Parts: sequence; structure tokens; C-alpha cells
Amino acid sequence: MAGTEAATRRSAAEIRSSIESNRMELAVSLERLRGEVAQLTDWRAQLQRHRGPVLAGAAVVGFVIGVRMLRRRRR
Repeated sequence: MAGTEAATRRSAAEIRSSIESNRMELAVSLERLRGEVAQLTDWRAQLQRHRGPVLAGAAVVGFVIGVRMLRRRRR
């Protein structure tokens, strides 16, 4: 048991160093995440990348709206 206690004990300087290292890794991860979020939420880029499905969806929505308008006029 004494061996594991010695292995788990760290000096204050080692703990501070570990905390600082973790902070730096967290900062890098956070910056990477911000970049990914910015890229994924850029709607103009998304429209350019997925032009076909967007146009197909717009056509379907337009068709549905048109059919509903025709049905209301007939009443």
C-alpha cells in the first residue's frame, strides 16, 4: 500500500504543471470546436455544398403550398 501512496503523491509544482497542461489542451480543443461550429453553421457554404437536395426540397415545398392554395380556392 505504501508503494501506491508514493506513486499517487505529487508535488505542488507537478500538480500546477499538470493543471496548466490541461488548460492549454482545453484551449486548443475549444478553438478547434469553435472552428468546426463556424464551418457547420455557415448556411451559405452549406447551400453551395448541398445545392441539389436544397433545390429538390424547395420544389417539394412549393408544390405542397401550391396544391393547398388550389384546394382552398375550390372551396
